[in-house]
Amino acid sequence: MISHESQGTQTVATHNSERVAVLLAGYGEVESYRALSVYNQAATKYIASQFVPIPEWLYPLAGWFLALQDLYNFGVKHDHFMSPENEIFEKQRLGIEEQLQHQWGNRVQVFKGFYFCKPFVQEVVTDIIEQGFQNLLIYPMLVVDSAFTGKIAVEQVNEVIAATASVNQPQHSPFKAIRYIPAFATEPAYIDLMVRRIKETLNQLFVGRFSESQIGIVLTVHGGPEKAKGLLTGVIDGQALYDRVQAQLQHQYPLISIGWVNHDTPLINWSQPDLKQAAKSLITAGAQVILFQPLGWVTDNYETILEVEDAIQPLERQYPTVTYTRLSCINDDPDFLKIAAEWANPHIEAMLSVPQHHEHIETRRLNFD
Repeated sequence: MISHESQGTQTVATHNSERVAVLLAGYGEVESYRALSVYNQAATKYIASQFVPIPEWLYPLAGWFLALQDLYNFGVKHDHFMSPENEIFEKQRLGIEEQLQHQWGNRVQVFKGFYFCKPFVQEVVTDIIEQGFQNLLIYPMLVVDSAFTGKIAVEQVNEVIAATASVNQPQHSPFKAIRYIPAFATEPAYIDLMVRRIKETLNQLFVGRFSESQIGIVLTVHGGPEKAKGLLTGVIDGQALYDRVQAQLQHQYPLISIGWVNHDTPLINWSQPDLKQAAKSLITAGAQVILFQPLGWVTDNYETILEVEDAIQPLERQYPTVTYTRLSCINDDPDFLKIAAEWANPHIEAMLSVPQHHEHIETRRLNFD
């Protein structure tokens, strides 16, 4: 695992020069089962408490209980599974930094921080401040954007800013400017890349074996609860992403369905159809092949791997003549990393072009409308 102290591949000689720190933020996943309790305690605080009333004193207990479930799921049920997410995330960081430094040099460095495990976003932001960066670009490396995804990064950045404020300057920010890259669920470049990859995969695997009308495609997106205390859950962005990809595929591959990856929670209704429901509807319509393609993630994790495998197993028993294939996320595809860096460029340019005033530092507020 790469710690936040070793992030950034360029040594910056001039401490006071105008620089931008790009913070890639994601959930992260544990690299030791001993960290499961801390991980789930943080997840309870930032996610579960948003739609299920949970008092703070219950966070440690919830973290411990959920850790027991994960120990069984990862260690017993899935033969000591260890997620590849953190390793892939570091490759994404390196690839995006290489692209950005090709244009901006060492004025830009790319850091990574996780919401629920090391290196924590708060630790990384503190390190960024200590290194003297004046500008921060918050970049959740996620497809959908909601109070449960990208906004957690903003919340944790704000926690650090609040902690650095002094009694005499309670509104002081350590950054001259902060910018934010929201969901890229509707970005044409990402959509076109996904469509191209899906078509290439179908041609490689099934050309000449099945008719296009016999190929069922389940595009998987993270589900969300129907009610979440008035907060957007990401289902809107997920549906918009699916609609755009499906529109480009359906003329050639008519059997396509969204498949929401849900987490069964007592008394909570989740988005439908889930993975098994989506696959069954396509099989009923004559699909001889079911292809599961992650759409709402860019980095493979336990959800894109284990949740799909758990859905495939009962389907294989019920429909043994159907072929099932699980594809990977976009991960560190060079084409994706180039696109992801291009999304950051206009924000970096805007921050570096603003004159620096040491006497009066303007704090920019983020607009989430």
